[in-house]
Amino acid sequence: MPVTPSTPEPSPGDEAPPGTPGTGENLCPTCSGSGKVDGKDCPTCGGTGEVNTGIGGG
Repeated sequence: MPVTPSTPEPSPGDEAPPGTPGTGENLCPTCSGSGKVDGKDCPTCGGTGEVNTGIGGG
């Protein structure tokens, strides 16, 4: 999925681009949702505190 002005930029920890069917927002496992690690933006979520991950299925 190409990134356009209407498509949010994916964070490094995202498993799929935002809005992808079968995915949803989860708290970032690195910063536990705070968006910060050692006073800086979390490298996994880019400071949002959330990552887009696959849901359900099995």
